[in-house]
Amino acid sequence: MGQAARMHIPVLRDRCVALLEPALREPGSLFVDATLGLGGHTEAVLTQCPHAIAIGIDRDPQALQLATERLVRFGDRFTPFEATFDQIDEIQQPVSAVLMDLGVSSLQLDQADRGFAYAQDGPLDMRMNRNEGQSAAELLNTADHGTLTRILRDYGEEKFASKIARRIVDQRQRRPWSTTGQLAQLIDETIPAPARRRGGNPAKRTFQALRIAVNDELGILERTLPKALRSLRIGGRMAVESYHSLEDKAVKRVFSRGLTDTAPAGLPVIPQEDARRLKALTRGAEKADEEEIARNPRAKSVRLRAVELVRPWEDR
Repeated sequence: MGQAARMHIPVLRDRCVALLEPALREPGSLFVDATLGLGGHTEAVLTQCPHAIAIGIDRDPQALQLATERLVRFGDRFTPFEATFDQIDEIQQPVSAVLMDLGVSSLQLDQADRGFAYAQDGPLDMRMNRNEGQSAAELLNTADHGTLTRILRDYGEEKFASKIARRIVDQRQRRPWSTTGQLAQLIDETIPAPARRRGGNPAKRTFQALRIAVNDELGILERTLPKALRSLRIGGRMAVESYHSLEDKAVKRVFSRGLTDTAPAGLPVIPQEDARRLKALTRGAEKADEEEIARNPRAKSVRLRAVELVRPWEDR
């Protein structure tokens, strides 16, 4: 077992493959793993769908390297692509299936020096590609109170956003922000004791919010969803795994537009241009069962939605 396989247990792997496999039966069918990570889902798809080829997109060069090593046995059936997944429209051929496994990867979460983990002390970075953009420390050291409050409230759904933001601004006057341990300690000291005893680690919401802001996760997701649907051939399938409500709401909003007829009520025949463009493959959002959660605790918060394209996608 290679390093990537040891570091990563793909969430809902078998269910994702089952949803996408019917679209990958023809020779040369193209599967796009828009969030390659350590390659576990792609490995399963290429194993279970012997006629498929795959492109794996990831912005993290380290993850891309480890996944490519993991998938080397598939030869030219796999092609890596270093990019953010909103560049999916650069693929110049019809796509048969798309998978998006959103959020932070095992590689990023488990390595303290990446700065994503509130339970481990390390540099306060949080960039999925450390060669690009502003780190979390730089954001905390430069953003004003209002900006930080909005980030923590909107992206972390943090009730104490303003109070935490005020303390972040105050403390950086004495000592610039540089480590995850500094931030986790401040949050623990700021949130009232009764609130700290509910809902897991009190730093979780702030770290989530900063990670989303640093990597523009929601902006990229909202740009990507229609691009991915436009890339699909008719009969192509798309599955998205979300891990918090903001991601899932964005996915649900776009899918719902395609799952709904837009013709005025009462028409005896629905005009083709108003007919639904998607067919639902899941009933709402599917969750992991208790057995999978016991085996892989990161599956606890997953929400899986999948659709099939039945008419060409057009933004409405």
